[in-house]
Formats: sequence, structure tokens, C-alpha cells
Amino acid sequence: MPLALLALTVAAYAIGTTEFVIVGLLPTVASDLHITLPLAGLIVSVYALGVTFGAPVLTALTGKLGRKPLLLGLMALFIAGNALAALAPSYGMLLSGRVLSAFAHGVFFSVGATIAADLVAPDKRASAIAMMFMGLTVAIVTGVPLGTFIGQTFGWRATFWAVAGLGLVAFAAIALLLPANLKREEPAGLMEQVRVLGSGRLLIVFAMTALGYGGTFVTFTFLSPLLQQVTGLSESTVSLVLVLYGAAIALGNVVGGKVADRDPVRALVVLFALQAAVLVLFTFTAPSPALALVTLAALGFLSFANVPGLQLYVVAMAQRHRPAAVDVASALNIAAFNLGIAAGAWIGGLVVASPLGLGATPWVGAILVAGALGLTLASGALDRRERSQPDAACQPA
Repeated sequence: MPLALLALTVAAYAIGTTEFVIVGLLPTVASDLHITLPLAGLIVSVYALGVTFGAPVLTALTGKLGRKPLLLGLMALFIAGNALAALAPSYGMLLSGRVLSAFAHGVFFSVGATIAADLVAPDKRASAIAMMFMGLTVAIVTGVPLGTFIGQTFGWRATFWAVAGLGLVAFAAIALLLPANLKREEPAGLMEQVRVLGSGRLLIVFAMTALGYGGTFVTFTFLSPLLQQVTGLSESTVSLVLVLYGAAIALGNVVGGKVADRDPVRALVVLFALQAAVLVLFTFTAPSPALALVTLAALGFLSFANVPGLQLYVVAMAQRHRPAAVDVASALNIAAFNLGIAAGAWIGGLVVASPLGLGATPWVGAILVAGALGLTLASGALDRRERSQPDAACQPA
């Protein structure tokens, strides 16, 4: 693997850290800015919405730019967004900084995967893309707990300065290691993206992604206050719990990819059913520290295990129903992941602000995952019908 891939991995690590680290800092940010927990939860939603809607639009608008200058510009925007968040005197300014970082996030992963694939031989492309995305996984395992620890020790602003520093390292790595003559693919226009959204079968998969992935974020967004107020753990212990949760996520992502290779629909049915069940179980185990840790490890494993299957399934559906726009469908599924994060964090905030309170976030999240399970079963039934009627499968849906 060329050293240039390392630059992309470092950038992915920085971006992954800034997306999820806020979860561990919500109580600290809420206290410092004198806002409620539900309002603090919107910091997660706004970032995810910035990725969801910014990525397709900005990717289309920047398609004619050189790849290396574009990546350098994106990392500069990322650094500026995190610096603005660190300096933010108000809640509104903090949201503005998060949106800037989110715009950089969305476009980076849209173009980064194609660059990673072009850096290696054709038979190593999947491994190259996996290496870049490993930065995201490692960020969840190490960056989020470490950033949470920094924020709890030195203040939440110090965390954003640290992430801006990571952005500087990534900027330097891209400038030094990435070749200047990177191939530029013909950008997918906005109308091409709209045509993909006209496929009913693909819309079902996008909804599966948003509900199945987003259901966990009803709880995950408010995990830190839940562990402190319901489970009774200290701030420092929460940082250690996030390490456990991140390690379970990394393991689940690997195992989820292996089981989805055989039959993504069957794998997703099992994973969604287990995920919903564990979320319901967490409602009852949260007050007990020992039982809560065991349940959280299972939840971490399951919450990201569905990611490979969902990506694999959307590519298969696009090849069948929109063969000229497989890359666009894959990118829109990434947008669906972030839409799920935004919706999950927002719904979680509504639950926390309601009489139900923090303790109800797990079972409410389970309802969303159950919706994804229902859509998966329905999509699987449609697949079986198409296989029994091959002519119908060839028609755009």
C-alpha cells in the first residue's frame, strides 16, 4: 500500500473523531453554554445534516477541480470549522463551526474512496478503500474516548483545538504524500442523483439505512449523560466505557462484513432483530453498572455491524435497477447514514425533554430499528418475487 493512502487514513481519523467526539462532551458543552441537553444534542444533528445535504451538492459543484487541491481545500475548511467551534462564544457560533466541518466531511469521503482505489492495482482497490475507512473505525475506538478525556480535563474547547491539530497533520500529509497528477472522474450531476432517488427499490434501502443506523443514535447521542445520571458512573469512567464501546464497534464492523458477504438481506434481518432486542434490554439494564456494560458491549457490536451489509445491498440494488449510477447510489446511502444520525439525535432530544426522560431513549431507538427490520423483510420478499419473474427485475423500479 502506498504512503499516500496513509495521508487519506489520517484525514479520515481526524474527520471521524470530530463527528463522534461531541457525544462524550454533551453534558460539559450544555453546562458551559447554559443550554439544555436536547439543544446540545442538536449539535450532532446539525453536523449530520451538513454531511447529508452538503456532500452531494458540493461534490457535484467541485467535480471539475483537481483532486489534490480539492483535498487540501477540504482539510483547510475542516481546520477552520474546528477552530471556529473551539473559539465559539455562543451556541449558534458552535453550530456554524460544526456545519463547516460537516461540509468538508461529506465531500472528502465522496472523492477519497475513488482516490484510494486509483492509488493501487485493480486487485487491491477494496483493500485500499478499507484502509482509508479504517481511520473512521480507529477514531471511534481511540479518538472519541481520548477527545472526551481531554474535554473533561481541560474543557471541551481543548478537544476541538486538538482535532484542528489533527487536521493540520492530515493537511501536511496530503501535501507531502499525495501525487499531484491524480485522475479526476467525471462528476455525477445533481440530476443524476435525483434520478437515483426516483427508484422505489433504492428508496427502501435508503430508509433501511436511515432507520437501522439512526435508531442507535437515539441512545448513543445521549450515552454520556445516561451513563452518569441513570447508571451512576463518574465522568472519568464514562471515557473508559467509550473505549469498550468503540472496540465493540470495530469488532462488529469486521464480523458484519463477513456475514453480509454471503447474503446481505438475511444478515441484516438477524442483525436488526438483535439490535432492537438489545436496545430494549438496555432500558432495563441501564440502572445496573455491571449489566449496563455487558449490554453496551453487545449494542456497540451490533450498531455498526449492519454498515457493510447495507452498503453491499444498495450497490446490488443499484446494479439491478440503476446500473449507470451505482457510485451515486452508494454515495446517497452514505447520506442516508447521516440522515439517520440527525434524526436519531433529534428524536433522542425530544425523548430527553419529555416526561419519559433519558432512560427511555433505548426503547424508542428500538422502535426505529424495528422499522428497518420490517423494511428489510419487505425488500427481501420483493427480491424473491423478482427472481421468480426475471423480466420484472430488469425494469427500473
